Amino acid sequence: MSARAPVRPPAQPGHLPVMLAEVLQTLAPADGDVIVDGTFGGGGYAQAILKAAKCTLIGIDRDLDAMTRAETLAAAYPGLVPLLGRFGDMDVLAAQAGHPFVDGVVLDIGVSSFQIDEAARGFSFMKDGPLDMRMGAVGPSAADVVNRMAERDLANVIFRLGEERNARRIARTIVERRAAQPFETTADLAALVEVAVGGRRGARTHPATQTFQAIRMYVNDELGELARGLRAAEQILKPGGRLVVVTFHSLEDRLVKQWLRERTGGVPAGSRHLPLMSKPAPPSFEQITNKALQPSEKEVETNPRARSARLRAVIRTDAAAFASPADDGMDLPPITELEASS
Repeated sequence: MSARAPVRPPAQPGHLPVMLAEVLQTLAPADGDVIVDGTFGGGGYAQAILKAAKCTLIGIDRDLDAMTRAETLAAAYPGLVPLLGRFGDMDVLAAQAGHPFVDGVVLDIGVSSFQIDEAARGFSFMKDGPLDMRMGAVGPSAADVVNRMAERDLANVIFRLGEERNARRIARTIVERRAAQPFETTADLAALVEVAVGGRRGARTHPATQTFQAIRMYVNDELGELARGLRAAEQILKPGGRLVVVTFHSLEDRLVKQWLRERTGGVPAGSRHLPLMSKPAPPSFEQITNKALQPSEKEVETNPRARSARLRAVIRTDAAAFASPADDGMDLPPITELEASS
């Protein structure tokens, strides 16, 4: 399989997406390519890709604000095709746009800076706002979760997705408080969690950090969406096509690592999220790098958000896509249960 020449990132004004140089080098966009940016966000990756090559860039995002930015940007970049939706459905969305097979897929997993910085979206306790956290505009919100979910399920969500060792205590305190007064704002929930764990106790991060992360990941089904997105990318990538995934959380990176290990012919690791297959199939991907790439010290200095970033990249072979089981949601209660009871 012939290698493509590395692409240098063009100069960009304003905020730069994390590990942009590494994304361009591993994705290696070429003239005539069709590439899916499954997490359009502010369009940083999309602009850099479109400047690097005369290609078609399908920009997908479930966030209406992101689509507004994409539609504005499309006026300057004719190759940009904005599509509202989830990247887990990229195979369906790309086919509807006339591109059932593509040359590259890039995913930047997690919440965007735009979402965090807008208090009205309710993603961060640093700015008080409504307890929402939805990346899209539909479905149960974070307020629905903390005000209505059973205590045992809430503790499980906080422990599994936030890796919070005080999950039971936090869940119990939330349930006791909501009986008298429901939670409505991010500041209210953050203050309650701080009390539940006994204050900061010299910690550098706020005690509510992991709880907020867990609730956000649950509300948006982020691990399930990642699993579906990886499988969709496997379906639509042409032989020689490239998949580049940037993660910021250990659970996300672990899922990607295990999935790619299986797809590249390594020892199948399996997980609750991605169970073992009964019989190994021919590798559907080959590695571009032997291990995850990390941001440079210089980038971390200028952009602290990059500190936990990990980039993994692979090339699609001509083998058939693996027969994958449906996502199991890490044994967490379906968000639809809250929706049905609303």
